[in-house]
Amino acid sequence: MKLNRNIKIFINYFLGPLLFLWLSWSIYREVKRQPNLESAWLQIRHSFNGPLVWNLVAVVVLMVVNWSIEAVKWRLSVKAVQEVSFFKALKAVLSGVSFSVSTPNRVGEYLGRVLYMDDGNRLKTISLTIVGSISQLIITILMGGIGLIVLRINIESGNVISGIWMKMVIYGTLAVLIVLTLFYFRLSWLIRLVDRLPGSSRFVYLVKALEEFHATLLLKLLSLSLLRFVVFIVQYHLLFSLFGVDLSWWQTFWSVSVSFLVMAVIPTFAIAELGLRGKVALVLIGLFSANTTGIIFTTAGIWFINLIIPAIAGSLLILSIKKIYNRKDEKN
Repeated sequence: MKLNRNIKIFINYFLGPLLFLWLSWSIYREVKRQPNLESAWLQIRHSFNGPLVWNLVAVVVLMVVNWSIEAVKWRLSVKAVQEVSFFKALKAVLSGVSFSVSTPNRVGEYLGRVLYMDDGNRLKTISLTIVGSISQLIITILMGGIGLIVLRINIESGNVISGIWMKMVIYGTLAVLIVLTLFYFRLSWLIRLVDRLPGSSRFVYLVKALEEFHATLLLKLLSLSLLRFVVFIVQYHLLFSLFGVDLSWWQTFWSVSVSFLVMAVIPTFAIAELGLRGKVALVLIGLFSANTTGIIFTTAGIWFINLIIPAIAGSLLILSIKKIYNRKDEKN
């Protein structure tokens, strides 16, 4: 336990900030090299006073839509264990976001959500929540893989990656997608595997509820995940327009899809995520636009609106949960 705690301290308080500073410095140098930097800054300042400022309002509204869809997904996922209202599911999802910002690849998201489940159902909920996350990952890999094929010529001509490595990445992405999809639609295999493990009788109940995931439900989760994905793309396009990044819908859709794929496979944590997002966006979206300032503002805006604002809301909700638990303890 002590070793794990020391590793966590090292990552959160040394490695994370160090990586963030390095990425930030790298992004700063990219922005400084942009031609007509002063005019780009002026355009961004004017954008907040023009009619396109409504794009920012729309992005905030879509953030609410985004997490509402995730709440519906989670509600459907845990239905086999416990019925949860939409608003309770939404509060659980937001609480999960507040936990996720301080853990690698947001794994703490599961801890925040299970707080809203009844005693005895919390551990069971984790496996069900993971299924919802897998559905989102499948969509990310699928759309990112298609994006790699669509943008292959642009990526190779931009010297982002060589042709040979590009083929390996595409084939690797396809292989992962096939394996993950087979696992997703054959969750019963996991239950059988756990059953066969020695001494597993104590843990089978944790995954037993996965038997309730029939094909119709799994397809619903995939459809909702695809809808969330489209919401993300629309948010990016709206902010690109606001900050003067001249991209077509086609360019936005596939370049952002590939950037999501890259972010999904790179281990990261909250303190460094903004810098990493910025670097990935500059490489991929920079294939179509030289407005590095607008790209960075868009990336930072999406990160703040979709992650930080919900995390703040979730942390306030967690405080209210603690008060409820404290009252229960006092009564007992």
